[in-house]
Amino acid sequence: MKQLFLLLTLYMVFSSCSTKYATFVNSKNDYPIIPKPISLKINKGKFLMDANTKIIANSELKNEGEYLSDLLSTITKNNMVFENEGSEKGNISLRFDASISNDEGYKLVVNYDRIIISGRTAKGVFYGIQTFSQLIPREKELTELTIPATVIEDSPKYVYRGMHLDVARHFFSTEFVKKYIDILAMHKMNTFHWHLTEDQGWRIEIKKYPKLTSIGAFRKETIVGHGNTWNKNEAKYDGQPYGGFYTQEEIKDVVAYATKRHITIIPEIELPGHSLAAIAAYPELGNTGEQYEVGTRWGVFPEIYAPSEITFKFLEDVLTEVISLFPSKLIHIGGDEAPKTQWEHSTFAQEVIKREGLKDEHELQSYFIKRIEKFLNSKGRNIIGWDEILEGGLAPNATVMSWRGEKGGIQAAKLKHNVVMTPTQFCYFDFYQTKDKENEPLAIGGKTTVEDVYSYDPTPEELTEEEGKYILGAQANVWTEYIKTPELVEYMILPRLTALSEVVWSKKEDRDWNDFQNRLKHIIKMYDANNLNYAQHSLD
Repeated sequence: MKQLFLLLTLYMVFSSCSTKYATFVNSKNDYPIIPKPISLKINKGKFLMDANTKIIANSELKNEGEYLSDLLSTITKNNMVFENEGSEKGNISLRFDASISNDEGYKLVVNYDRIIISGRTAKGVFYGIQTFSQLIPREKELTELTIPATVIEDSPKYVYRGMHLDVARHFFSTEFVKKYIDILAMHKMNTFHWHLTEDQGWRIEIKKYPKLTSIGAFRKETIVGHGNTWNKNEAKYDGQPYGGFYTQEEIKDVVAYATKRHITIIPEIELPGHSLAAIAAYPELGNTGEQYEVGTRWGVFPEIYAPSEITFKFLEDVLTEVISLFPSKLIHIGGDEAPKTQWEHSTFAQEVIKREGLKDEHELQSYFIKRIEKFLNSKGRNIIGWDEILEGGLAPNATVMSWRGEKGGIQAAKLKHNVVMTPTQFCYFDFYQTKDKENEPLAIGGKTTVEDVYSYDPTPEELTEEEGKYILGAQANVWTEYIKTPELVEYMILPRLTALSEVVWSKKEDRDWNDFQNRLKHIIKMYDANNLNYAQHSLD
């Protein structure tokens, strides 16, 4: 009799806890989700997260189950159990749902007694987890953790949602790169453009060419402040050697980390310009044979790869090692800001122009890039490059990244080439964030506010509906001439990245600046909970 009484008591306690918030009335403010979902229903009830909460999923969703378990354990400060078993044994279920049409789409159902996160693919489930995480209160003084009941059905507008990071001007550890990837994942971004080579430093180990890192990864000093970078009498330097690079094992580790967060890493190996660090390591790659130093100032350098068989062999060897490390279908080859002066004065370059029947040095750059494209195509990869690759003729299978406004992207789309939009006016996160530049950290110039970013539409009105299909999405760029620390990177991207995430995910007609600002107030609590640095003045 005593045992029966005890069982009844336990049942009543458990039952009362599980139904405690069954009829709770939620409000619109309980769903501050960014990016804004396609469909969100406000239902009655709250799910109480407590010691009885358990996550379950099948073996194909083990990565997502462990990710959610770690996320909830960090938030609740309790061990949130994940079991790789049947759905009847848990109250947070991760599932596949073939009825969801978009590979990145998801459905999130929250009832008072159960949560189901489903997707057509594991990536969709992962994005459902990101939305779910935003429904979790982040107030520090909470006696109970509850999730408002809802049914959310959602999928992204654009297939390419990217962020870039330049690690060549200033180098960042693998630990921070992983944190950066986590920030991207939190915002449902799916592409990380890793800018690995520059005039001021070569950052990726290439085993066949060890001087790229022993020489090319280090500069003797760095220019201080803005100054006139081309006037040696005015420029000031810090006199401190600077450098660093990633080993191939570190690269593999970061790629694996990103893969678990459903982020594709696109590596960038600059060519034919922005190649001073490589030429400093191997002078035979240049046009003059001179021994150069790795760049110590910012700007555009005249040094450019010679269009020689030695150079092409070098680049093919480099790219062979690069594609062994990165599974991305796209490989970024730069192609921007490549001065042609050395080619104009090079007897060899002029002979190549004549031999290949080229009109000028612009067509020589096109010839250069087309050769690299042909090689990468033979390896099952495609190139992506800055919009200068349009000059002299676009390589057949190239994707264009339009940064000098939208003109290049419009031109490429009309030529039926895929396009990623990243115009400076809206997508350069190294620009100042306000007019009050004196009270901001030193930046390269310009001004791009959170509202500017939020106002952007990646698909230009000039394009027809059919041409608009070639706009894959958009990306923001973080060039680091004046961004030296991880904390400053975070400050420069947040909350501008949060605005961009809605631009590339949500329907344009659903976007509302005032509504976004209200939802952003909650996301800020997530920044704080994750110890992220952000531009607080941009919230005023």
